Amino acid sequence: MVAFVLPKHLRIYNTMIEIKRTDSKNAEFKKLVELLNADLAERDGKTHPLSQFNNISNLYHVVLAVKEGKAIGCGAISEYDVNTMEIKRMYVSPKTRGQRIGEKILSELESWSKELGSTKCLLFMGSKQPEASALYNRNGYASIPNYGPLKGIPDSLCFAKDLL
Repeated sequence: MVAFVLPKHLRIYNTMIEIKRTDSKNAEFKKLVELLNADLAERDGKTHPLSQFNNISNLYHVVLAVKEGKAIGCGAISEYDVNTMEIKRMYVSPKTRGQRIGEKILSELESWSKELGSTKCLLFMGSKQPEASALYNRNGYASIPNYGPLKGIPDSLCFAKDLL
């Protein structure tokens, strides 16, 4: 008998992922953001210009991905303008990556944005995050020129998606 192993992208994982809505006061969210900040500091350096945007105190729309009672991923939205929400603080634990958890978080953030009356989502990230860039491209986000305070940060990438 020959053993056959499916390629990673075709494997079936335990899909018992619960998506919870909360806010930035949530202790599990804070722990995940600490891990995210450490990851970004390793990729980009501790004094990267994007780190000035890492404050979470005013995030009122936070999503957690929970598996077996443990938060394994997060994301948030904040109002950019009257019609647009900005995606922020997306992170999935390295041990659980490759299971489309980021897509579940992103989908929930987009749904919540629509519920709040937004017709567009936008986001920014550092250029040394190819996994994140692939996630956004796979989910219909298009590259846009750097916006607002990001115009002066050359190694940042910006994306947007219409939610109509």
